[in-house]
Amino acid sequence: MLVGVISDSHDNMDNLRRAVTVFNRRGVSKVFHAGDFTSGFTFRVLKDLEAEFTGIFGNNDGDIYLLNKRSGGRIFKQPYEFVLDGKKAVMIHEHFLVKALTNSGLYDIVIFGHTHTVHNEKTGGTLALNPGELCGWLHGSSTAAVLDTDSLDTEIIRLD
Repeated sequence: MLVGVISDSHDNMDNLRRAVTVFNRRGVSKVFHAGDFTSGFTFRVLKDLEAEFTGIFGNNDGDIYLLNKRSGGRIFKQPYEFVLDGKKAVMIHEHFLVKALTNSGLYDIVIFGHTHTVHNEKTGGTLALNPGELCGWLHGSSTAAVLDTDSLDTEIIRLD
């Protein structure tokens, strides 16, 4: 199964549109957002996704009530644990626990954000994935990821 992964969109609607277009063209089944949407109006763009959407709140998400309402209840508090194509996964925003979660042996996939930096590393059978910043404002490059859940191979896609 192919899934899309984004994080740290920080209200950059143009880059969010680019990511939605890429995910729809690639035919991803699900899209995960690892936090920092910032405002509820981002769902004007995310509603165009052809895939199932799930997200978590980040440290810069202000109006969590509006975000949750606009998402149809699809944004959760962290850590968010789930099963993805038979694999155990967890999604967090901050990076502080990534190493512990990766080394715990509890998860096949650890998705995170916050650092605005791409991280794509397998350790002992566990993938730790940060798709980088969708907004592109901190490092000057907008990125997203497409993850193949069968192989845990990840493609990092530049959107700018």
